[in-house]
Amino acid sequence: MHYAISATWGPTDITRAALPFVFAASALKAGDTVMMMLFHDAVIIALEGTHQKMVPFGPPSRFEEVFSNPNAQVYVCKPCAELRGIKEAMLVKNAVFGGMDDLHAHASRADAKLVSF
Repeated sequence: MHYAISATWGPTDITRAALPFVFAASALKAGDTVMMMLFHDAVIIALEGTHQKMVPFGPPSRFEEVFSNPNAQVYVCKPCAELRGIKEAMLVKNAVFGGMDDLHAHASRADAKLVSF
């Protein structure tokens, strides 16, 4: 199975921000592939050095599992990031700029399920 995950929460609510990563890490553990699209405040999570400082209240921190997994692709909304002064070179290694076209392409795959947080 392939999961296309849309996330909008960031450091303003770390626990909500963690939930799509917990789901993605569970999918990866089960042998699935994941595409995560970070929008709105979630783009901040992909800044180098940020997710390591984020500690959710309740769910485990699984940010690193997703960012470092070769079966996960993480896209950061380019307009959302640029509005916040974020450049692609500032992102963690496994994250790249993307947009709604990327989310649509992954969600349109025959083997895909779309999950939105």
